[in-house]
Amino acid sequence: MAATLIRSDSITAPLAGLEVTEWERHERLAAMREGRLGSVHSWELVTAVDGPGTRLTTFLSGCPLQCLYCHNPDTLAMKDGKPVTSDELLTRIARYRGVFAATGGGITLSGGEVLMQPAFAARILRGAKEMGIHTTIDTSGFLGAAATDAMLDDIDLVLLDVKSGDPDIYREVTGRELEPTLTFGRRLAEREGGPEVWVRYVLVPDLTDGVDNVERVAEYAASLNDIRPGTVTRVEVLPFHQMGRDKWAALGREYHLEDTQPPTPELTERVREQFRAHGLQTD
Repeated sequence: MAATLIRSDSITAPLAGLEVTEWERHERLAAMREGRLGSVHSWELVTAVDGPGTRLTTFLSGCPLQCLYCHNPDTLAMKDGKPVTSDELLTRIARYRGVFAATGGGITLSGGEVLMQPAFAARILRGAKEMGIHTTIDTSGFLGAAATDAMLDDIDLVLLDVKSGDPDIYREVTGRELEPTLTFGRRLAEREGGPEVWVRYVLVPDLTDGVDNVERVAEYAASLNDIRPGTVTRVEVLPFHQMGRDKWAALGREYHLEDTQPPTPELTERVREQFRAHGLQTD
């Protein structure tokens, strides 16, 4: 289903570009550690993506992965975001309570990687829950250890980006190890009354499309339902696209998938069928 963009507000003022004294820098770092201040790239109010209903998706800056197909490479460095206080963001969220109630929507914290700023994310999630708003995080799970149990209690839905089932391919795609993602997913499944999980899988021809690789992800997703029935309620197979290519060029970064084409409908359907064969619902 295509997304409907209601509003977008790109934030460009860099953290590092502001003239501050040493004392101000110390205060800023303290505020970030406590979650009173975060580094935010942008936000959008959208429907049909990033969770149910109409959602205010906030893109936090900073990510430990270096995904070859990242379509938001401008969110990778935390210093490139704008400083936003938790109070400011929660005030913005509160404006849309009526929209969320009418559509069954809520907020989604994305990135970058939301768990690069766990204290800030925790404050936003807690504040949203206090307003009765549905909460979602979009995460690779690589930094899952940074999510406290209290934070998980404030999350209704986790969009878990499982980028590969093969550790070697995962390392090729992200530059990092697969196991932390798998561990985080199991932790979610082991929580009684824990959050719902949608597994996300980016399908890249000649990179993540191998039958065995997909099968490993499907088996893993199904295993989470063995731990806690109903944990994984949906698998989103996301076809690779070239929408982020110009951003890589603008940033002067080498883009390794210049010649990669989007997957064919037939390939996409084959991968979805692999997940369905394990009793998983796909989009």
